[in-house]
Amino acid sequence: MDALLSGIELLARFDVVIALLIGSIGGVLIGAIPGVGPPVAIAILLPATFALDPLVGLTMLLGIYGSSMFGGALPAILINTPGTAVNALTTYDGHPMTQRGEALRALGLAYGASFVSGILSILALIFLAPVLARVAPMFGSREIFLAALLGIVLVVIAHRGQTFAAGMLAALGIFLGTVGLEPVRYTQRFTYGQDWLTGGFNLIVVVLGLFALSQAFLLLSEPDKSPEAQPVRGSMLKAVLEVFKFKRIAAAGSGFGVLMGMIPGVGEFTAQFLSYTYAQKTSKTPEMFGKGSPEGLVASESANNAVPAAAMIPLLALGIPGEALTAMMLSVFYVHNVIPGPGLFQNQLDFVYALYIAMILLNVIVIVFMLFSSNLILRVIRIPTRFLGLTILMLSFVGVYSLRNSMTDCLIAAVFGLFGLVLKRQNLPVVPIVLGMVLGGIMEVKLRSAMARVQSPIDFVDRPIAAGLAIAIVLLIGFHVWAVIREHRNALPEDAHDHDMHDTQQR
Repeated sequence: MDALLSGIELLARFDVVIALLIGSIGGVLIGAIPGVGPPVAIAILLPATFALDPLVGLTMLLGIYGSSMFGGALPAILINTPGTAVNALTTYDGHPMTQRGEALRALGLAYGASFVSGILSILALIFLAPVLARVAPMFGSREIFLAALLGIVLVVIAHRGQTFAAGMLAALGIFLGTVGLEPVRYTQRFTYGQDWLTGGFNLIVVVLGLFALSQAFLLLSEPDKSPEAQPVRGSMLKAVLEVFKFKRIAAAGSGFGVLMGMIPGVGEFTAQFLSYTYAQKTSKTPEMFGKGSPEGLVASESANNAVPAAAMIPLLALGIPGEALTAMMLSVFYVHNVIPGPGLFQNQLDFVYALYIAMILLNVIVIVFMLFSSNLILRVIRIPTRFLGLTILMLSFVGVYSLRNSMTDCLIAAVFGLFGLVLKRQNLPVVPIVLGMVLGGIMEVKLRSAMARVQSPIDFVDRPIAAGLAIAIVLLIGFHVWAVIREHRNALPEDAHDHDMHDTQQR
C-alpha cells in the first residue's frame, strides 16, 4: 500500500501530468496523420526524453505508443487510409460501414474496443509482470542469452515470406552492435583506424535514420497529397457504449493481443489475424466480414490496442524488449540508470505502480478526448504530405544533432535513412535491425559471462529454464523449416498444373 501511495504521489507532479496530456493527445494526433505513426514520433522525441525525469519521459512515450492506434482508426474508417500500419485491418470493415452511412457507429465501436482492450491489457500487465519478475531471479547469464536468442528467432520467423531477409537484417543489426569498443576489454572492433567508429553506432541515431528520416524521404519523394474526409455528426458516447454488445469479441481480441504482445517479435499483426479469424468463425454472419461487419471492426481494434501494455511485460520483468518501440524505451531506462528486471520490482516498486496508473489514465484521457474531438482531428488529416515530410526531416536532424552535437551522427542517420527508404520501397522489414542491435548486445555480454562457467555444450543447457528455452528455439526453427518445405511442395503441383494448362492453350 505504501508503494501504491508513493506511486500516486509521483504521478501527482506537474511535469508528469503535462507528459500524460502531451503523450495521450499527441499520440492520437500522430496516429491520425497517415504516413507518420508512433515509431517516427517516438524516434524524434527520444533524444529529448533523455534530459527528462525517467517517469516523465516514459509516460510521454507510452502515451504516444498506446494512443496512436486510437487516432489511426479515424482515417482508416473515414478515408480508407490507415493512420498507422496496424490499423490496416480496420479498413476492411470500418470504411464499408462509412460508405453505407454508419461512420459514427464505426468510430464509436473502434474507440470503445480500443479502450476496453487497453484497460484489460494493463490489468494483465499488473498481474503478470510481478509473477514473471519473481521467476526472473532463476535466470542466469545463459538463460538470459537463450531468452534473447529466442527473441531474435521469433522476430525472424514472424516475417512469413521474408524469413531470409529478416534473418539477414537481424544479423546486420547484431553486427552494427559490435562496432566500436567491445564491452569487456575495450579493444576496438571493425573501426579500421577511423576515430568516428570508436564509439560505435548509436542506437538512437540508427533508429532516427531507419524510422524517421526514411519516412521523411518517402513522403518527399512521392506526389503531394492532402486527404479529405466528411465531418461526423451524432452522439459519440452512445456509439462507444455499443461495444458492450460485442463483449465476447472484445474480450477475445484483448486476450490475443496480450498473448501476442508478450511474445517477442510477434506483435499486433498476428494478434489481429487471430482475433479476426476467431470472430469470423464464431459469427452468425461470417459473410459480412470485409463488407462492414461490426464484429470484424471490434476484433481488429481490440487486438491491436492490447499489445502495447502486454509488450511491457517482458521489458519490465526481464529487461528484454519484444519489438522496436519497447527497444527504444529500454534506452530511456538505461540512460537514467533504471534497470528493468526483478530489481525494479524490489527496489523501485513505487515507480512501477506509477507506470501502471499512468497507463490507465492515458486510456481514460484518450477516450474522453476522442468523444469530443473527432471532427477537430479531421483537420490534422488534411496536412499536405510533403510539408509533413519536411517537418519530420527537420525535427529528425535536430534530434540527432542534440544527442552529441555531432555532424557525423547526422551523416550516419542520413545514410541509415536512405537505407531505410530502400527497405520500405522493397517492402522489407526494418524492425529486425533495431532488435538485432539491442538483443545482440545483451546476448554478447551474457554469453561471455556464461562461458566462464561452462566446460561443454551440455553444461550450457543443464538447468531447467535453459533447457526449456533451448528446446523452444530448436522446435520453432524445426517447425518453421517444415512449414516452408510443405508450402514449397504444395506450390509445385499448382505450378505444374498451370504449366500444363499453358501448353494446352498453346496447342
